[in-house]
Amino acid sequence: GCPASPDDCYLALRGVRTLALRLNAHEQSALRVAEWLEQRPEVVRVLHPALPSHPQHALFKRDFSGSCGLFSFQLSDAFSAEAVDAFTDSLKLFAIGYSWGGFESLVIQCDVKRSANPWNVGEGLGATLRLHIGLEDVTDLIRDLKNGFGVLADATAASGVGKYQGYSAR
Repeated sequence: GCPASPDDCYLALRGVRTLALRLNAHEQSALRVAEWLEQRPEVVRVLHPALPSHPQHALFKRDFSGSCGLFSFQLSDAFSAEAVDAFTDSLKLFAIGYSWGGFESLVIQCDVKRSANPWNVGEGLGATLRLHIGLEDVTDLIRDLKNGFGVLADATAASGVGKYQGYSAR
């Protein structure tokens, strides 16, 4: 293949100097968001191995010294696809995409049924969303998600398709 250019090497080396600080910030912010999501009535499961609630947390603790800003959560099956789309589209600080290496926060819906290995989605589990928590202020990110859950509830109520009754206000 082609060798890297001198400018590309310079940029990579420049970024390495702050890598540990940035990864620590990603980890801490992601854990705060994941813990907050675990308390939300709309969320059935948070898939973050650094959380004690994760089924493979002990394995994670044994093999890793930290985590990153990437994790998933699953909503209740009470929400229609249109309501979940409205939630995703309403987020102001999360771009839609999956370039997980950057500093910005991202969200994308994933289809866990499309996997090399069979995945039992489970009873009562709806859409799966993947988050990459960036370097934005974690309080702002949580506020953005909270507003998104308000949009999710409004879209569900307006459509009459969903059956979720546990959340009615932003």
